[in-house]
Amino acid sequence: MNVEKKTMRDVFIESVYNRMHGDSNIFFLSADFGSPKLDILREKFRERFINVGIAEQNLINVSTGLALEGYTVYAYAIAPFLTMRAFEQIRINIALHAQLMDVNVNIIGVGAGLSYDVSGPTHHCLEDISIMRTLPNISIFSPSDWAMAEKFVDYSIRVKKPKYIRFDGKPLPRIYENIRDVKLENGFHEIREGDEICLISTGYMTHKALCIADSLSRIGLLIGVIDVFLLKPINEEQFFKLLKKYRSVITIEEAFIEKGGLDSLISGILSKRNSSVRLRRKGFGDSYVFEMGSRDHLHKLNGLDDESIIKDIREMLKS
Repeated sequence: MNVEKKTMRDVFIESVYNRMHGDSNIFFLSADFGSPKLDILREKFRERFINVGIAEQNLINVSTGLALEGYTVYAYAIAPFLTMRAFEQIRINIALHAQLMDVNVNIIGVGAGLSYDVSGPTHHCLEDISIMRTLPNISIFSPSDWAMAEKFVDYSIRVKKPKYIRFDGKPLPRIYENIRDVKLENGFHEIREGDEICLISTGYMTHKALCIADSLSRIGLLIGVIDVFLLKPINEEQFFKLLKKYRSVITIEEAFIEKGGLDSLISGILSKRNSSVRLRRKGFGDSYVFEMGSRDHLHKLNGLDDESIIKDIREMLKS
């Protein structure tokens, strides 16, 4: 793993900025939310950058209007406020219209999961995958590193459909060294091949899955790791071919479990095919996280720390 850390949003915005030099069809909108790379974009392309203010609902309204005129639009804000405060606008203006015509609005939400760990439950984003998966006609992109985020820019321009792009808020190291070999359209990639058990994760939790797999490999246990980066649409047939070689799979996510998130996606794939693959879900229960502390601290309190997941793996191997 490359130890150089970058934020997904800055790498993505810089890549969009580079495309804007040769593509006058791109607009970038923000709900009064910045970043170092956005400052450069805003200064260079003043006529194609709009700050709508702290008004996420209006961000979606204006973005839809531009997209209906044929523009490629990026709508940028803090993830929990964008997906929840503006849900009705996303549903009516974007999802409904997209069933009838091209609407290329790329909704960029920064702060997936517990990215804003010390900011408390108002800024935690544990519901966004569940919420956005309910909407027809919208893709959901959840990268685990900045290399994957950068790769998605071309896809976001080429595919003229709405997309929800969820970025972690913290700088993270690179996972994918050979990103060109990854097929975005499949929606997943097996990063580590295991024997009996596989960890399935998305976003930040893929870093944790890899750390656990690397730790257990030192004592001879080979644990698979599958990174799911396109939660909708996903190539279910190809995914199932991969899943069925394992006896058990464990989903790990910074989200409420059994509420339509990653675990529900995997459960549905297995259930539709009457699979005997066992599924265990790791995430947050039916309550908000009011405790204060770092991401690692909050993980430990909620059974998402390395120790707790390794304990589950050992129990599954014994059973």
